Amino acid sequence: MAELEVAEAPTNLKDDAPGEMKPWEQHSAVISIPRYDYKAPTSLLHRSFSGFLVTCPIKREKSATKEAMSILDKYLGAITTCNPEAEEDLQNIVSKRRKVIMTETEEYINGIENKILNENNGAREVPEGSCSSSPKSDANTEKPNPLSLVKLTRSGLLLFTFSNDHCPDVVDTVSNIMQSLESGSLKAPLWCHRILPIQTTCVLHEKELGTLVSKLVADFMNNEGKELARPIKFAVGYNRRGIEETELKGKNSNSNPVALLDRNKCFEVVAAAVKNIVSDSVVDLKCPELSVLIEVLPVSGIPNGSPVVAVSVLPRKLIMTKPRLCIKALVHDVKSKK
Repeated sequence: MAELEVAEAPTNLKDDAPGEMKPWEQHSAVISIPRYDYKAPTSLLHRSFSGFLVTCPIKREKSATKEAMSILDKYLGAITTCNPEAEEDLQNIVSKRRKVIMTETEEYINGIENKILNENNGAREVPEGSCSSSPKSDANTEKPNPLSLVKLTRSGLLLFTFSNDHCPDVVDTVSNIMQSLESGSLKAPLWCHRILPIQTTCVLHEKELGTLVSKLVADFMNNEGKELARPIKFAVGYNRRGIEETELKGKNSNSNPVALLDRNKCFEVVAAAVKNIVSDSVVDLKCPELSVLIEVLPVSGIPNGSPVVAVSVLPRKLIMTKPRLCIKALVHDVKSKK
C-alpha cells in the first residue's frame, strides 16, 4: 500500500521549492490566531468596551495580528494575576477539573480492585500504575485570554477588546510600548503601524457621546491636567476609515436620524463636553495638550444606522498633528495615509 501511495503522489511541484510551505500553511502551522468574537456586535450595542485598534498593511492582517498579540501580551502579561476575580475563576476551573479527574480515577481504581478481588478470591492486588496523578491536566489548563479579536469590514485594521470589565489603563499600556520602542528595549514591529488605545466605546448618539467624553476629560484633568498651563489647549479628531456618511445613517434604518451625529455635529458635542469640564479650554490644532479622538469602528454585523465609535482622551506625548491629528506611529518611517 505504501508503494502504491508513493506512485500516485502528485509530482507537479515546479512552482514550489522542496519543503517550502505555502502562505496559508505557514499561518496554520506557525501563527496561532484566536477566533473572532462573534458576540461582539451585539455586545458593543449594549455596553462599553476598552481595547486597542491596530492599523496594518492591507492583506497582512494575519501577520499583524500575531505581532500585535505578541506585543500586547508582553505588556499585559500581569493582567490575569492583577485581576482577583479572573484569578479566582481560574483557580475554580482548575479545582473543578481536579475533582472530576480524581473522582474518575477513584471509580476506575475501585472497578479494577473489585475485578481483581473477584478473580483472586479476595486477594487485593492493584496493578502498578493504575493510580495516576493529573499533572498533565493541570498543564493543559490555559489562562483565559483577556483580549478578544473582533471581526471588521475594513482591511488594514485590527480590533481587540477586553472580554471583561477588569482591564488595565490602555493609555498607559500604549505609552509604555512607545517608550520601549524609543529606548530600543522593544524591537520595532514589521506589520503593526499604529496602536490606538480605546478607553471606551458607544453608539454615535449625542447624549451618550457627550457623557463619555465628559467623564474621560474629567479623569484626564484629575490625573495629568493639574500640571498643565492655562488655558488648556485641546483638539478633536474624527475618523471614519472610508465609511460614508450615508452608510452611517443607513438607508433603510429605523434609527432616529436626528439622534445620530454627523461629522460637524460630533465636533460640536465633543467640544461642548470638554468645555463643560474645563471652562477655560481653547481649541488648538497645532499643539494640543489633550486630544479627543473619535474613531468609527467598522465592526462586522453592526446594523446600518447604529455606528459604534471608539472614544479616547490622549496626552500630547502620544499625538501627532501633521498631516492630521492621530496617534503616533510605532515606526517613525511609516507614512500616514488618509
